[in-house]
Amino acid sequence: MNQKILSVHNTQIPALGLGTYKLTGKDGEKQIEQALHLGYRHIDTAEMYGNEAEVGNAIKASGMPREQIFITTKVWPNDFSKKRFVPCVEDSLRKLKVDTVDLLLLHWPSDDDTNKLATELLNDCLHKQYTMLAGVSNFSIKQLQAAQKIAPVCCNQVEYSPYNNNNALLQYMQQQGMMLTAYSPLARGAAIKEPVIKALADKYHKTGAQIILRWLLQQPNVAAIPKAGDEKHSRQNLEVFDFELSDEDMQKVFTLAK
Repeated sequence: MNQKILSVHNTQIPALGLGTYKLTGKDGEKQIEQALHLGYRHIDTAEMYGNEAEVGNAIKASGMPREQIFITTKVWPNDFSKKRFVPCVEDSLRKLKVDTVDLLLLHWPSDDDTNKLATELLNDCLHKQYTMLAGVSNFSIKQLQAAQKIAPVCCNQVEYSPYNNNNALLQYMQQQGMMLTAYSPLARGAAIKEPVIKALADKYHKTGAQIILRWLLQQPNVAAIPKAGDEKHSRQNLEVFDFELSDEDMQKVFTLAK
């Protein structure tokens, strides 16, 4: 499978990943392992998801070499303290059954002082080699700029779909050589129902979800982590690298921004 690869801070990152929110228990493990066998090599989890152990079990059960899988996890704001931050990351590593993750994110911003402390602690985790890359999630441009002064932040994971006009944030991140990772890329299924998306799906002989994922992944420095609840949708989400939207059709999707 010819997947798009992003180069961020001298690291190769598969642009399409698997979002694992609510993939828990044995069924969750099975779905994650299945996704790895289908070809996913970028797995996104978080402390708050309560499924890092399932992700770790699935990766082990898949038999895939660790170095072939890009793992992202996140620290919840409740743990943005000197006492809790590093032990929380160490707990995540134990659950994931790895010595290091590829990308560690601050899951949501807190107040400015707490964000500053958490970003300093991200640096500590880099120095301890608990993570290879550092990033944030749900940060504004102003919050992102403050974090960049402290740590080599390479990513901001935000909600980004045809409905979300994140143009200013995306342009800033592209200028900085950073990766924007889009979660809820289908707007929880709502965007698929748009007449524009349906028409493009007919034109390209693809599903609405595939049109939206292709629209995202054609944008420079954009990754996407859709969640898929079954093998059919996991497989379909991967089948977006055999076609390309025209510039005109890309603009049609941009017009859906609210």
